[in-house]
Amino acid sequence: MTHMSEPVLYRRYVALGDSFTEGLYDPGPAPGLPWRGWADRLAGALAARAAGAGESFGYANLAVRGRLLPRIIDEQVEPALALEPDLVSLIGGGNDVLRPGTDPADLADRLDAAVARLRAAGCAVLLSTAYDPSGMPLVRRTRGRAAEFTAHVWTIAARHGAQVLDLWGTRALYHPSLWSADRIHLTAEGHERVSRQARCVLGLETDREPWEAPLGPVPPRTRGEALREDARWARAHVLPWIGRRLRGRSSGDGIDPKRPRLEPLVPGNDLPG
Repeated sequence: MTHMSEPVLYRRYVALGDSFTEGLYDPGPAPGLPWRGWADRLAGALAARAAGAGESFGYANLAVRGRLLPRIIDEQVEPALALEPDLVSLIGGGNDVLRPGTDPADLADRLDAAVARLRAAGCAVLLSTAYDPSGMPLVRRTRGRAAEFTAHVWTIAARHGAQVLDLWGTRALYHPSLWSADRIHLTAEGHERVSRQARCVLGLETDREPWEAPLGPVPPRTRGEALREDARWARAHVLPWIGRRLRGRSSGDGIDPKRPRLEPLVPGNDLPG
């Protein structure tokens, strides 16, 4: 993980991506904002720092659930640049590596070009590795693609001077209590831990304990309990996902970005100001 020696005072932050950055399964703090998420939480911390320096701060979040990386880049990068940000988080690829036949090298080429475009415009860029899916039923089969994509992310970051969230190496995120019922999206505590890691990566904090601290042991399950839980999970979450795939649909169809415009924030929070 790379760290900046002196924290930069960011005034305009735009978050790009899919459901991870939209903040699914982290309940929102106000009506009209159904999901919060790590990026909103990070924006609140950035707003507080800007306010402390007597500066204004604006935040936009263009992420939409279900988006594949090429569509994130095609639909979100240019609108983000139009907002003239000084910090952009560009995080995607998780939906792509779930799909058989995805070529991580092709994803990397697209991501590399997008990061180069953002850096040429003067934006600091925050990327993220994939999760390690080794402990997730069915999804663990994608581990090879996720690992290859993660290696590309580190290379792209080094090439362009971007920062990286190391989700693959964050061992606390392997604990099931940080994952929602669908086993794909983080809980509120999971999003908070990612946000705290982002603050460390960007130099706002130095204490790694809030996001690296291990959780307690996982309660044991009998084989029968595990099979029943996995069957319920498959019925509730896997089968609908397969159904959308067969119909050529996405969970993000008809969903607009939750924060399409750069808005001020209440310092220390993620409520629009």
